Formats: sequence, C-alpha cells, structure tokens
Amino acid sequence: MKIALIQSAPKLNRSNLHDVLRSVYEHKDADVVIFPELALSGYLLQDKLYEDAWKIEELNELSLASNECDIVIGAALWDEGKVYNCALYFSKGQVIHIHRKNHLPTYGMFEEGRYFTAGDEITSFMTPYGEAIMVVCEDVWRAETIAAIAASEAQIVYVLAASPARGFNDEELEIQSQWDALLKTTALLSHNYVVFVNRVGFEDGLGFWGGSRVVSPMGAVETVLPLFESSWTSIELNNSLQKVGRYLAKNF
Repeated sequence: MKIALIQSAPKLNRSNLHDVLRSVYEHKDADVVIFPELALSGYLLQDKLYEDAWKIEELNELSLASNECDIVIGAALWDEGKVYNCALYFSKGQVIHIHRKNHLPTYGMFEEGRYFTAGDEITSFMTPYGEAIMVVCEDVWRAETIAAIAASEAQIVYVLAASPARGFNDEELEIQSQWDALLKTTALLSHNYVVFVNRVGFEDGLGFWGGSRVVSPMGAVETVLPLFESSWTSIELNNSLQKVGRYLAKNF
C-alpha cells in the first residue's frame, strides 16, 4: 500500500479545494493521499466559519477525484444545521466515512468549542486497503481515544492535525516531542501504522509546525517531513510489521 502525505498550508477561504484537487491528481499514483485537519477550510475561521463551511454535496469534485486514488482530508462540514470539524474518507467516487472531531480544545489559543459541535464516536470502517480509523488532532490527547483505537479491528490510523508550534528550546519543539510520544504509544498499543499529517503556515499569529510522519506498528518513525515548510512524501507501508506486532502482543 502506497500513501502520500501532503503537508499543506491552507488559506482561510474556499480556494483550498482547487489546491487540494491539483495535489490529488499530482499524486494519483498513490493508493491513498492524506491532507491535514481543516485542509479545505483553514483553521481560524471564527465567525467566517458559517460562510465557508462545506456541505457534503459541494465536494462532488473530491468524490470524482477519488476514482483515481483514495483521499483523506479535513474540512469544516455542515450537518443538520451544525458545523463539525471533520475528517472525510473518499473512495471510488463516494464518501465512505466521516469522523467528527470529538474533543474540541477551548483553552489558551484555542476556541473550537465556540464554533464547532463535537462528535461523539470513534469507529473503524472498511476501505479497499483494509479497515481504518480517522481521528482529528486533540482526539489523540485523550486516553479513551487511544483505547478505542486499540480495541478496534483497524489496520491503519489516520491522524489529521492543525497543531500550532509552542515550547521552543535549543534542541527541539516541545510539542513535537509530545506528539511523537502520543503517536508511538498509539502505534504500539494498537499494532497499527499511524499516519500523522500536520499543517504548516501562519494564521493570525499562530504558526503551524508540520513535522508530518509515519509511525510503524513497532513504534519506529519511518518518515518525517520538515518543520514549517509545505512538503509531501510518499511511502510504501509494510503490512507484515502489523502482523508481527499483533503476534508478539498475543504471545509474550
């Protein structure tokens, strides 16, 4: 299975759809192309959210593009009069799963709870490449989320993020080392590949650090994208590593 990670810098407007479609067709040799949290919307929309959030029928071009390759992407999405921070999975011309972000940070620099409605489920779903789970950023900072992932039948975990940079020191970003620990824990406890795609760029004083990465079922970081730069990479996943991890968990 070949995946492409697209570490983008979304704008605070609807022009992101055009950029996303271009990236999909540029990387259609991959089986799955993955974008960050709110890649179709930008992060700090605030009151503009209600103008720029998408209705699912407005994303038919992405459905069409998913005939070339599967697409995992973050968007602000209307549903029954409410707006959710969502991860969407497109495949073979249709949306096959939508995850609504469960945990909306509303502290310090974050104010998602003022604008979005929280979801209340984390469920796996079948794709052409096996069972998957999608979660969004703050979701992974909850023990119950990691427990739900570990208890599922998922074979791959997609983590979409818009994580601002903080905790600067001489050696590395504190937030980067914290994320690294969370992603490795998730991989080791679930015996899955964990694919983390974080955005870059600046919005109203917030700088997003990127550092997107793939963590193997054995907890090894297999690839890392650069900090603070729009970038992409593709990687072949080794499904045998997942089988080894699950075997070891059952027998030792």
